[in-house]
Amino acid sequence: MEKTKILVLKRKTIVNSITFVLLLGVATIAPLFHFQPVTGPIVNATLFIAATLLGVQNAIFIGLLPSTIALSAGLLPPVLAPMVPFIMLGNTILIVAFNYLRKKNYWLGVISASVLKFLFLFGASSIVINLLLKREIATKVAVMMSWPQLATALTGGIIAYLFLKVFFDRGIYTKN
Repeated sequence: MEKTKILVLKRKTIVNSITFVLLLGVATIAPLFHFQPVTGPIVNATLFIAATLLGVQNAIFIGLLPSTIALSAGLLPPVLAPMVPFIMLGNTILIVAFNYLRKKNYWLGVISASVLKFLFLFGASSIVINLLLKREIATKVAVMMSWPQLATALTGGIIAYLFLKVFFDRGIYTKN
């Protein structure tokens, strides 16, 4: 007689798996828009949502993809290639800071995490880009890594808030 194993999946496991795949897909597709005012808020909203629904580790994994995909697909200007590891670290800073502070207050988490990411990327770009690029190109890249990073992170926090509100209000997710 054969032994049969039965795999039982809980609803929460299924919902989390689907959520992970969907957020990973959004983070993968967003760089294809190749327009920072659209891509930035989408990616940052995805990171805030992932941190809230899936936890820090899954959110960090998702946060590593957008800049890698943008660079490998030729969507990120090649002059920004030295910044990719810093962008990844900036996303990690955003996720960790938000996850820690959102437990006290969602908006405190969004604003603090956005400012920390902005400060880190602006500082890193000022150092890295000035060492590697000509002055006129370095200035343009430094601008891309400055206030637009803050604006897109804050906008992403607003989008994430609206998205999460709908999901929690409809009972798809329950607060932990």
